Amino acid sequence: MATEDPKPVDRDDVDGIALALPEVTREGTDERPAYVVRGKSFLHWREPRKDAVDPDTGERMDDVICVTVPGPEDKESILQLGGPWFTTPHFNGYPAVLVRERDLGRLDYLELAEIITDAWATKAPKKLVKEHLG
Repeated sequence: MATEDPKPVDRDDVDGIALALPEVTREGTDERPAYVVRGKSFLHWREPRKDAVDPDTGERMDDVICVTVPGPEDKESILQLGGPWFTTPHFNGYPAVLVRERDLGRLDYLELAEIITDAWATKAPKKLVKEHLG
């Protein structure tokens, strides 16, 4: 019996994973949402910026998602995975990684869920994290 390829990860998966976490609200616009726990953003779609330019077109990327990470070691570990994760000089020294919405399909659902959950855990109160993750 052949197994089906899993459905590619997309924006709806980001939304579902983030909103399934305790006390998460979605703010911003439909086009550029931000996911927040108790007033602290842990994942958001960025506006096009001069520090993120598509190498193929030279245009500012309009689909960049910024995801908080626990710290510099975590950031390096994720970046070592290679594409689609990346960073820009603007984020040097800042605990976050970037991914383009168009590249979400290159990610595994479980990988994405782990990274989003870790992002949430960096901003959520420790007691809430302990209650949810044990």
